Amino acid sequence: MQLKRILKNIDKPLLIISAILFVFGLIMIFSASNITAFMKYSASPYRYFLKQSIFLIVSLIASLFLIQFYSKSYHIIATLAVYAIGVTLTLLLMYGSLKNKAISWIDLGFFSIQPSEFAKIIIIIWLSCYYDKHQEHLNKYGTVLYPILISVVIAGLIFAQPDLGTTIIYSIIVATIFFMAPISKEIRNKVLWIIMGGIVIMSLVLVGGGSSLLTERQKERFDFSNPCSTEKFYGKGNQVCNGYIAINNGKLLGVGLGNSTQKYLYLPEAHTDFIFAIIMEELGYLGCIIILFLYYLLIGRIIKIGRDSHNTRGFLICMGVAVYIVLHIFVNLGGIFGIMPMTGVPLPFMSYGGSFAMCLVFALTFVQRINVENCFYKEKNLKKLEKKDEI
Repeated sequence: MQLKRILKNIDKPLLIISAILFVFGLIMIFSASNITAFMKYSASPYRYFLKQSIFLIVSLIASLFLIQFYSKSYHIIATLAVYAIGVTLTLLLMYGSLKNKAISWIDLGFFSIQPSEFAKIIIIIWLSCYYDKHQEHLNKYGTVLYPILISVVIAGLIFAQPDLGTTIIYSIIVATIFFMAPISKEIRNKVLWIIMGGIVIMSLVLVGGGSSLLTERQKERFDFSNPCSTEKFYGKGNQVCNGYIAINNGKLLGVGLGNSTQKYLYLPEAHTDFIFAIIMEELGYLGCIIILFLYYLLIGRIIKIGRDSHNTRGFLICMGVAVYIVLHIFVNLGGIFGIMPMTGVPLPFMSYGGSFAMCLVFALTFVQRINVENCFYKEKNLKKLEKKDEI
């Protein structure tokens, strides 16, 4: 009965837009990965499609359980999760195995889990609940800076894997929630100066020879100019340049669904980081404009739910999830179009990746829970007004 009432009050436009994007993503994962699965791994063409589908189904079942919890109870669970993810990331660095030149994955046989993906969602929930619970004491340095210090430690653990893309997104999410929280203006301004000073110092260290902090792989990614030059095409520029070829092939209407030529092992990671290039090749600029418009509607809906929230917790959760999605879109497309380094960041709803798909479903579930509580709050106030009128 409770679940039925909850599902009745979820945001239908957000649900429909999310469903369209997830279904379209599954179609494009199959289209982009079937050749890779068959030719490179001698596996079923449905390999990645089926694995992604399983992750989504499991996530949806889990979300039906998750959405029943009142958001006020998230604080205890999120606090435990923050410390758990910190311990997990530490153990991963100590005992984890190298995969794609990074220690980012826990191999469970049939599938792998990337803890740093879950760290982004956990930190959104924890910071939102923390600042909501302690908002009467947000004029004290200790109360304000404690979660920031915890967040910095986790960011350092992610950077050490090394995973630059996730570190950047994670850090911006933390900063966004910090500046949107009802923190004392004096403290916020001082912290802003500290952050700006830290950025300047880090930049000077890197420019002045401290680039030893970066791995060779990370240095290569920062050298993203002119990827199609003769010296880069067969090396570090190969992936981006083949992405350009895919985009150029597509033109306005594309070559047709399933008819990409670049997915025939010319474009590495066609079903993950560079799936948008395959979408542009097969469905053209028009198809991509439709996807970007759906992203716009989705993010706008999440922001509206956040603004309608009657408490700080709901507002910050929704803003954090909106920034989380926007950053993944911006960083992924920026890498594909060559305006920023390609850092292995997946494209929401489209890229293959079980950990990211699960996190995305959970993030949207949290937003839906906030919407449900908004509806309950309005119903409660309406009943109070009706009782007053009767009196």
